[in-house]
Amino acid sequence: MKLVYPLIAITLTACAGADVRPVVDMQGVNSTKYEADLRDCQEYAKQKSGALETGAKGAAGGAVVGSLIGLVGGGTGSNIAQAAGVGAVVGAAGGGYMGNKAQEDIVKKCLVGRGYKVLD
Repeated sequence: MKLVYPLIAITLTACAGADVRPVVDMQGVNSTKYEADLRDCQEYAKQKSGALETGAKGAAGGAVVGSLIGLVGGGTGSNIAQAAGVGAVVGAAGGGYMGNKAQEDIVKKCLVGRGYKVLD
């Protein structure tokens, strides 16, 4: 059960990442060329750690921090475990979000670099 919560948090944050389709002003844009450029940019973004990898690292770090907080707070074994679980969930969600955001930013910057007007 302890492993389930971080996995749920990671799954919830694993929405777009490298597969993001930003809003682009398509006026005067060749849609076939745009789709090819978008696929190229998404492939570049996949080279950066995504939600699952950064979420897993965040979960591990969050569990350690949660355990320490539970320990310093004078908690018992079960309280320390609960604090570790909460830390893991928070860490997984934060790490997953950052991984997605980094990949989305790469896609958007790549498209801007190729001359597209990215609106979001």
